[in-house]
Amino acid sequence: MFINFSNKKLMAYYGSERMENLEEARGLIHAFKDNFNEEKGVRWGIQLKGDRRLIGTIGFHAWSTKHKRAEIGYELHPDFWGRGYAREAAEAALAYAFAKMGLERMGAVVFFENNSSYRILENIGFKREGILRKSIIQHGVSYDT
Repeated sequence: MFINFSNKKLMAYYGSERMENLEEARGLIHAFKDNFNEEKGVRWGIQLKGDRRLIGTIGFHAWSTKHKRAEIGYELHPDFWGRGYAREAAEAALAYAFAKMGLERMGAVVFFENNSSYRILENIGFKREGILRKSIIQHGVSYDT
């Protein structure tokens, strides 16, 4: 987790600051666990078959069981970009969300400049619905999503 979340390139469009120590990674793991226990989110690790290294994570946040919706989020270490892994993970996660979690709607908030993520999401059926002006602040700068 720390290797990914401390990577400057990976975190450019994540919406939070890069990690600086292992304690922050432990805190994020606990936050993912708490969100799951409180039915607010779920997060899985992404690994290559036969390899125990964590190359990214994927999951859902802003999960509303009442309204049967959530938002998808993912990140993948830059060494693994452009190989179809994010798309494969997103397809599997969405299949789980609709078949097992009973969700009827999935959203995504993407930095306006993150064309790679737009391509992944649009290729699996997402549609752009609007722009959230200055909706995320990262490194003291407001970004449209």
